[in-house]
Amino acid sequence: MAQSSIYDFTVRDIQGNGQSMEAYRDKVLLIVNTASKCGFTPQLEGLQALYKDLNELGLEVLGFPCNQFMNQDPGTDESISQFCSLNYGVDFPMFAKIEVNGDGTHPLYRFLKQEARGLMGSEKVKWNFTKFLVDRNGRVVRRYPPTAKPEAIRKDIEELL
Repeated sequence: MAQSSIYDFTVRDIQGNGQSMEAYRDKVLLIVNTASKCGFTPQLEGLQALYKDLNELGLEVLGFPCNQFMNQDPGTDESISQFCSLNYGVDFPMFAKIEVNGDGTHPLYRFLKQEARGLMGSEKVKWNFTKFLVDRNGRVVRRYPPTAKPEAIRKDIEELL
């Protein structure tokens, strides 16, 4: 059965527990594929700042570690969680490592990529820290490239809150 809504998916949190995306209904979501050893890794600080400032208004930042780009997140889920927390104070929800491209693409990412295509209509996620913005109705409204800093998309997020 094809999923028609972001709320149809189940993901694994970074502790390995199943988590229905239904838990985020009526929230604005910023979904990001993260990596611990990437030039964009310092964006975790900006993502955490957005989460801290806007969570009470209804924003959830959801981090999905991915090791598909030059092996920039080779650790275990536990070591990734510790790295993000210790180095960047991350306390937004982090999930188990996933694949965002290829045959093993997680169904959630397959859906996100179909709903918000990248440059020249491409579905492929080009690199770590690609961001997907989802409105309170579960509609994917925009994809941002890895170079888009969290603070630069704050206005778009606030418009949806």
